[in-house]
Amino acid sequence: MTIQEMFDLTGKVAVIIGGARDFGFNMADVLAEAGCDLVLTSRTLASAEQTAVKLKAKHKRDTLPLALDVTRHPQIAEVADRAAAWKGHIDILINNAGGTPSGKGKARLFERAPEDAAEVININLLGSLYCCQEIGRIMAKQGHGKIINVASVAGIVGRDRRMYDRSSMQGQPIDYAAAKAGVIGMTRDLAGYLSPMGIYVNCISPGGFDRGKLPAGFVKDYSDRTPLGRMGRDDTDLRGATLFLASSASNYVTGHNLVVDGGFSIWQ
Repeated sequence: MTIQEMFDLTGKVAVIIGGARDFGFNMADVLAEAGCDLVLTSRTLASAEQTAVKLKAKHKRDTLPLALDVTRHPQIAEVADRAAAWKGHIDILINNAGGTPSGKGKARLFERAPEDAAEVININLLGSLYCCQEIGRIMAKQGHGKIINVASVAGIVGRDRRMYDRSSMQGQPIDYAAAKAGVIGMTRDLAGYLSPMGIYVNCISPGGFDRGKLPAGFVKDYSDRTPLGRMGRDDTDLRGATLFLASSASNYVTGHNLVVDGGFSIWQ
């Protein structure tokens, strides 16, 4: 098999949960460039539609936009059925729904509201689990599939809150780290469970990414604590990792957590 054949995804269907922006958009972008047709979900249909139109125009691939709230299991089951019926198969699943909902209470531990913590766990961990359950069921019937869960460096190292304090930022809550550590553990056990059915399960743990909205002082502090000397870039730094885990180039890799953090987690 040539290198070109190894990374060619022509005719494949990829479902990107949370595919409308940021990590999800960039992961969808590289898969479409490699040949995938795309099912894109977002909490709002308008957001999914906007991204679907953009990627279809850029790559000339078929796109199916769908609304999805990953905390609602019946919606996940419906999206899985619609995605499978669209082209008759689902080859790749990316679980990118997550983060911490903006404007949701206080992030510091002793001020954290239980309902806010529960929402973060539901979106980041249980939402990914339910998507693996419903789309994994379809992949198991096919006898093949690749699942990529998006975790975080927060799931493998503790945070130095002094960096956030110096820039008057609240930072990520403890429950976010717990959820992302859960995604990593879930990935390993799912790989053990699903690999005999022909389904690969891996995850990507990004470090901090700068989208131009962070205080300059925080960007400097974070970059100084990173061996490569900078924060991540949306348009480049996840593309290779995504294509590797989605393609036949990773056909002897399962249960792996691919850390994409510029070395942040090794230099603490």
